[in-house]
Amino acid sequence: MQPLEFLKITPRTNCGECGYPACLAFAAAVTKGGEQPGKCPYVDVAELGDEFATTDHGQDGMAGVDKLLDEKDVALVAYLKEKTSGIDFSKVAGKIGCTWSGVDKGCLLFHYLGREVALCHNIVTISGRDVEDPRDQILLYNYVDFGGGDAPKLEWVGMESLPNSISKVRTLRVYCEERLATFFTDKTELMKTHAPSLGALLDENSEQSCSAAFFVSVLPRLPMYVLFWDEEKEDNFPAKVKVLFDEKVMDYLDIESLVFACERMAERWVELAA
Repeated sequence: MQPLEFLKITPRTNCGECGYPACLAFAAAVTKGGEQPGKCPYVDVAELGDEFATTDHGQDGMAGVDKLLDEKDVALVAYLKEKTSGIDFSKVAGKIGCTWSGVDKGCLLFHYLGREVALCHNIVTISGRDVEDPRDQILLYNYVDFGGGDAPKLEWVGMESLPNSISKVRTLRVYCEERLATFFTDKTELMKTHAPSLGALLDENSEQSCSAAFFVSVLPRLPMYVLFWDEEKEDNFPAKVKVLFDEKVMDYLDIESLVFACERMAERWVELAA
């Protein structure tokens, strides 16, 4: 049974009585992580059938889900390393805005959210340290594997205008835009202060009616345009962030990696300002 199938037999009220913040999280923990379905007092375990009668539940829960995701990510990193092993970095460097380190090291050198990256065929480091999160490796090797395309034109579009992005618009909003808006509410100057460390440049000539606008170079040829409207208490308007992309962005990354790049941008900005 898949999480969405199990979700149908939950109350879908996100009451939290099962110990999870939402019914969907509980459904994933049960179907993918072996959590006990009976932890939800509104689920009739007797009606679930043999799948749950014979499985040893209650072992891992969301930790089991995380483990499965980690294993999937590690496998994808290995696949991408193999896939990019035949790429001549000296030839692709210019197309994706990187510097080639030369024959001795054979790495691509570039910046990722303001930090120095050295990407070789078998290893990638950020600020001189091995990358711990496989998702960062997936993003960086994907960027290289795409091989670049037309130079960014700085013609900006929202994610909703990109192909196959419908399911990702909400993810972008929750994990990037709303996170930035919430943290930097009434902190516009703080956002400006830490922008340079992120590889972001304040657009002082922005024609947008916002509190601040930034050009953010997430990767050499992956610019984003971040618009921030601070809250207006007298009008009861909360803070808001909108992330825009160059219309050629899909020449450089797939939609999944693009959303992750936005998540990382938000995390990095908050970490710098915290």
